[in-house]
Amino acid sequence: MDERFSRSARVIGEDSLQKLNNCSVIVFGLGGVGGAAAESLVRAGVGTIGIVDKDVVEVTNLNRQLMATECTIGLPKTQATADRLLSINPAVKINRYDLFYLPETADQIDLSQYDFIVDCIDNVTAKLELISRASELNIPVISSMGTGNKLHPELLEIADIKKTSVCPLARVMRRELRNRGINKLTVVYSKEEPVKTHTSEPGSMSFVPPVAGYLMTSYVVRTILDSEV
Repeated sequence: MDERFSRSARVIGEDSLQKLNNCSVIVFGLGGVGGAAAESLVRAGVGTIGIVDKDVVEVTNLNRQLMATECTIGLPKTQATADRLLSINPAVKINRYDLFYLPETADQIDLSQYDFIVDCIDNVTAKLELISRASELNIPVISSMGTGNKLHPELLEIADIKKTSVCPLARVMRRELRNRGINKLTVVYSKEEPVKTHTSEPGSMSFVPPVAGYLMTSYVVRTILDSEV
């Protein structure tokens, strides 16, 4: 057994670690939520990971995104993330997709090669496209709802989209998924009322988006380990 995962083996056992190593998970969006999800998946022992994002690291990412440091400003987020993941586990297999996931670019990614999809996209059109395609392929998804303008990570929870409340993004997603005949989606969301700000662009703190990412990883890992695959 790889010694770097010895503490994990004490909790889940070596057979479960091997199961995770044999799995492939793709993360869409490498912001505060997605970066934490991608890193914690690799630290948990997932053997193959896809990472999807077109953005570069900017100075405004430094307050919350794990791959963002003074040294990575200006780098593509997929490159900065891949370098960080390989520094954690050099054996991890990484598939980089430097693109904005939208209906017109979706065919560039073969979702069928992945066992699980982690949706950390903040664009409704892109989220709906991804979830619709995953539904057609019967690939499990967990989707992040809004984490901006929030101060209480302890109010984040995992739930089915039908049981969400308060979150404006979840409200839109419930309606649009229902219009597409999709009646089930596991999400991470918060009942916290957003802080009112004076700008249209949401703010974000260091301790809320990453917690959403960690919750997503916990769900992915537990689902994989409970599955018969």
